[in-house]
Amino acid sequence: MQITPNGQEPIVSPRVPVAEEKLNILGLDRAELKQAIAEIGVPEKQVRMRTTQVWHWVYHRGVTSFDDMTNVSKDVRAKLAEHFIIKRPEIVEAQYSEDGTRKYLVRFSDGNEAEAVYIPEEDRGTLCVSSQVGCTLNCKFCHTGTMRLVRNLTAGEIVAQMMIARDDLGEWENPTEGRRVTNIVMMGMGEPLYNFDNVKKALEIIMDEEGIQLSRRRITLSTSGVVPHMERCGKEIGVNLAVSLHAVRDDVRSEIMPINKKYGLEEVLKACANYPGAHNARRITFEYAMLKGVNDSDADARELVRLIRKYKLPAKVNLIPFNPWPGTDYECTDWNQIQRFSDIVYEGGISAPIRTPRGRDIMAACGQLKSASEKKSKAQMAREAEAAAANDTVAEPHHTSTGLT
Repeated sequence: MQITPNGQEPIVSPRVPVAEEKLNILGLDRAELKQAIAEIGVPEKQVRMRTTQVWHWVYHRGVTSFDDMTNVSKDVRAKLAEHFIIKRPEIVEAQYSEDGTRKYLVRFSDGNEAEAVYIPEEDRGTLCVSSQVGCTLNCKFCHTGTMRLVRNLTAGEIVAQMMIARDDLGEWENPTEGRRVTNIVMMGMGEPLYNFDNVKKALEIIMDEEGIQLSRRRITLSTSGVVPHMERCGKEIGVNLAVSLHAVRDDVRSEIMPINKKYGLEEVLKACANYPGAHNARRITFEYAMLKGVNDSDADARELVRLIRKYKLPAKVNLIPFNPWPGTDYECTDWNQIQRFSDIVYEGGISAPIRTPRGRDIMAACGQLKSASEKKSKAQMAREAEAAAANDTVAEPHHTSTGLT
């Protein structure tokens, strides 16, 4: 069972209803798709073949209409269209940074929203994917942490962020060559390991060799240190691990990351040491936001080296210049000190590159994501519905689109 840091029962990811009565097959795994196709009356001898065909068209070719599935017979296409849809969530807003970064505010069928960010680089294109609407961790330097957790995203909603980015980038015409989304990081809104089952299912769909075909070595899951699920992640999903460390002393980490009160540094680092598949060619990444006067001293840098050596971790450190957002109490460390911190860690034999801030002009940089979705009471939603009915119009919500955990 998944338990949130405050001991509450997990937020359940509902099977999000759509206006149509048809089943949205985006996000179904192979077994579910096969069962759904069998249940609508496709001849038993054809079910396996039709499942393979539909899977290919949905996940490898990116189609949204059954009419486009040209190697499926017309009668089967008609039957599929009668019972199913292939529906992406709505892109409420797409913003494009001067540096090429793209941010998508995505609205799901129940009206809740999350953000995904595409970051192009010379040798790769990385998509930061959200796993929850809001977040329960309340990290003080992270804008997403100022939101309340509304709910987990379904596997389909997680996969859909990949589909939407590929739509926008025009990737489906030649889905395996010239690919622009080459990497995924589960580093958007939310804590992926508090939505383990849906994240696992979504990534299995994305890694499927007959679909999107993204290699597990190109997928990184970022956690704030949910110790009970870290080993399970390595065994069951097998992707790269990134850990939001951000401090080298328990008192500092507990202050800026309340989850540390539940899973302290020693527990987190031991879990990293035991992470299945971690070795020098597949290192664990430690994310470290540089907060002026908080975690950025020379002593902090030396302690970081000591801890990594103590636990014999095959690791690298990503130093992240703090990305400001409205209302924050923190400042970014001066550049000279960031460089000095990096040099000290490098001299300790550990790679410590400084991450170039991307997408700051559209509030898409690390730590800046925040959607307008907030948990509302049933009474509040009822009042809003009444007001909308009275006016016979539905007002658009105000969006505070703003980044990554």
